[in-house]
Order: sequence, then structure tokens, then C-alpha cells
Amino acid sequence: MPELYGRSYERADLLRHVGRLDQLAGVRLVTLEDGVERAVRALEFRTGSGFAFEVIVDRGFDIGRCELRGTPLAWTSAVGFAGPWFYDWEDLGFFRNWGGGLLTTCGLDHTLFMAEDTAAQYHYPPKQSEQFGLHGRVSNRPARLVGYGERWDDDICTLFAEGEVLQASVFGEQLLLRRRIESIVGSSNFTIRDTVENVGFDLTPHMLLYHVNAGFPVVDEGSELYVPAVGVEARGDHSVEGYRTITSPGRAFVEQVFEHEIAAEPEGTVPVGVANHRLGVGLYQVFRRDQLPHHFMWRMLGEGTYAVGIEPCTNRVAGRLDARERGELIELEPGETRAYELELGALDGGPEIEAFAQRVAALVT
Repeated sequence: MPELYGRSYERADLLRHVGRLDQLAGVRLVTLEDGVERAVRALEFRTGSGFAFEVIVDRGFDIGRCELRGTPLAWTSAVGFAGPWFYDWEDLGFFRNWGGGLLTTCGLDHTLFMAEDTAAQYHYPPKQSEQFGLHGRVSNRPARLVGYGERWDDDICTLFAEGEVLQASVFGEQLLLRRRIESIVGSSNFTIRDTVENVGFDLTPHMLLYHVNAGFPVVDEGSELYVPAVGVEARGDHSVEGYRTITSPGRAFVEQVFEHEIAAEPEGTVPVGVANHRLGVGLYQVFRRDQLPHHFMWRMLGEGTYAVGIEPCTNRVAGRLDARERGELIELEPGETRAYELELGALDGGPEIEAFAQRVAALVT
């Protein structure tokens, strides 16, 4: 049953206190109306605990702003949540339309750095190969909004939203992302359940990365990364020494990427978090290692672009061509599906942060 304002309520008792549930919690569809965000649809979730987040319907059904009692958990970029019609797919054009937010989905047939790969599987002679920009196309595709609202099961109320994002081309990939987002009234977290299906008729490569972006004040001087890593490698000219401790924003900071070899809990789940002990606030994720066997940290501690990305992925950070060479590139047959589950939430207070840190530490001791 929902726990709100220091006590638990049965459904009938809770509803006696309000005219309608959205006085306390709910999901609301809005349309942004200014600047580059004009005409972008968003779903605003409020769980009643002070936890709130928005689903950017027209940006891959991704997650934009997220906060706990007014404290932001996510990083947002200088771009804003611009409409997908501004997307520049070539090379690093992704950055010109990337608003950040709590979650950017990367894929569905390509993620990580740019590549050129065969397109022979699509049987179109003028297209023997295809070029791929950074992190693929899916986060810049608008979703079809299937439904949203609340559902009661006895005394438990679930807020939900469902959308479908189609990434398709004539003589190219036809991949459909079906996404359902759920959050329990009174909670400070939500779960994303994704299914990716090849709805075309050709064997199609598939890659997926969840770019989860923690920002200030979760990310601040002295904040810590909690990850059950049994191995870590720096992907670039930087050291791993002290990389889990966050520093203050630095002028001309150059991004750093670290690739983890991760341990999982007995159930196959992997907990990762970032927390600010001084303020008693943090952000965490839980995913399944059998679905997402690789994990990265994007450490971008520059002025303005001050963020930590905690990123589970289907592939190694070396990307598409490396995956093909290793025999690790996923290829979906017509009608084949892949399922993924990701939990995201807030760490509220010192005791929750410490309990999460111990949960992570137990996997590597």
C-alpha cells in the first residue's frame, strides 16, 4: 500500500482525503512551447514522495529532468530537450541536439563512436555500406504514445507510461523499441522495461546503451561512484587512480572513460550509484548482467558540462567494428526480440547511501 507522509494508506482511506489522486501523485501529458523545445511532448511523473521525473515522448521516450524534493539528480546540457527535427546524425552531430537528462537511449543498431560497416544484408546495390554517427539514431526518434496513467492492484497504485519508437529505413533497419515505464506511488524510483524487435525481413545488427547522466549536486566535489567492478580499464590517456571520487569543475577538462568488468548479485542484478555524502543525496541504477554485460563510466568534470555517466551496454566501449571482429555483434533475425530491464532511483539520506555502498561492496569482497 502507498506510504505517504509518514504512514501507510489503504486505497479507500487514501482516496477519502483527496478529490482525485493527482493532488498527490500522477502522470500528466504536457507540450513544451518555447525555443528549440517547442512542440516536444513530455509526461510529468510525480510519485508523492517528492520524487518527480519527465518522459520526453518525442525524444525516444527517454527521461529528461528528475528530482527529489526539488533537488535535481540529472545533468541537463546547454542544448535543452530540442525536437528531433533538429537532429544532425553525421559524425559527432549527436552533440548538437543532446539535452542530456537522466537517460539517453543509444542504439538501436549502433552506439558508441562513429563507424562505417557493411549494409549488404539489405540487398540494395547502391548501398554496400553505411556510416553511423555517435550513439545511433533512436534517441532522436519521436515515440508513438500508447498509453499512460495509474493502475490500482488492491492497495498498490502504479503510475505508468507506454510508448513505441520505430527506427526504420527503406533498404535499411526496421527495429521497434517498445518501452514501459512504471513507478509505485510513494516510491522514489522507477523501472524501464524495453523490448527491441526486428520488425523487418532482413538480419539486422542491434546494439543498445543506457546513457544515465548524474549531475550537480549529486555530482560535486567529494561525491563517490559505487560500482561492483572486479576490473577497470581507462579508455584513453588517463589514470584509473582515484577515478571514483569526483572533483570540482575544471577548466578545459577532457572527458575520461572507464570500462568496468562487473560482478553481479545472485539474482543476476548489478547495482551502480553516485552519491553526495555531504548532502545525503544520490542516484542509482540496477540492471541485469545477462542483458547488459558491459559497463562504462563517463567522467566529464568540465565547466558547464559537469556530469557522470553510468552506462550499461550490450557491447564493449570499442564499439561496433570491434564487436563484429570479436563475434559479439548481436544480429536479430526477422521477428526476433531482445528484452531489457533497468531500475533508476534516488538515494535519500546517509543511511540509504551507506546501505547501497555496502550492497555494492559485498560483491567485490
